[in-house]
Amino acid sequence: MRLSVTTLVALGAIGVLVALGVTDQVLPAADPGVAQQRPWLAARALGITAYLLLALEVGLGLVLSHPRNTAAWHKTRQVFPWHELVTVFLGAFLALHIVLLAVDRYANVGWLGALVPGMAGYRPPAIAVGSIAMYALIFTAATAKWTRLLPAGWWLMAHRLAALTFLLAWVHAVLAGTDGGALTPLYLATGLPLLAGVAHRWWTARSRPRRVEPVPAMLPATPSLATHAQATLSEDPR
Repeated sequence: MRLSVTTLVALGAIGVLVALGVTDQVLPAADPGVAQQRPWLAARALGITAYLLLALEVGLGLVLSHPRNTAAWHKTRQVFPWHELVTVFLGAFLALHIVLLAVDRYANVGWLGALVPGMAGYRPPAIAVGSIAMYALIFTAATAKWTRLLPAGWWLMAHRLAALTFLLAWVHAVLAGTDGGALTPLYLATGLPLLAGVAHRWWTARSRPRRVEPVPAMLPATPSLATHAQATLSEDPR
C-alpha cells in the first residue's frame, strides 16, 4: 500500500513523542534512576503496543479469511486497507521497540542480541523468541506484499505463519518483561480468543465438504478392427 500524508504525519508524531519521552535533555527527570530506566520503560510500552497491534491484525485476518464469512463487506476492498494500515503501525512500533532495546545499556540487549537469537545479555531465551517472531513477521509481510513473485498458492501458506508469529510474540511478551505477572489478564484476554479463533477456523475448513468433480459419462466402447473382422467372417454365408 502507498503511505498517505496523514499516515506519515502520524508515524512522525509517534517518533517525536518517543524521543521526548526518553531524552533526559528535553524532559529532565527529578530522579536519576528514572532517567536511566526511561528508554527501557518506553521500549516496554512500545513492545506492548506492537503486541496489541499484532493481535488486532491476526484477529482481523481470521475474520477476513474465515470460510463461513460470506458477508457483503468481506468481498469488498474497503476492509483490506485497514488490515494493511495496522501492519504499517505495527512495523513502526516494533522498529522503535527494537532500536530502544539495542541502544539502551540498562536493557543489556544490544544490537547483536536484538538481531541474533540467543545473543542478548538479558534473558536470552525470551529475547531470542522475540527475534524469531520479528523475522517471521517480516517474512509474512513481505510475501503478502509481493505475492506475484511466488508460485501459485505459496503466499497463502506463508501468510498462515501469522498465527505462529503471534504465538511467538505472546511467549516473548510473557517471558521477557518483568511486569509479566501484572499483565497476565491482558495476555489471557488476547491470547485465548485468538487461539480459539485459529482452532475454529481450522476445524471449519477441515469439516467443510469437498466439492466432488463431476465424472464424465462413459462413451460406448469402439469395437476394434479385429472384432469387426471376426463378426464379418461369421456372417459370411460361404
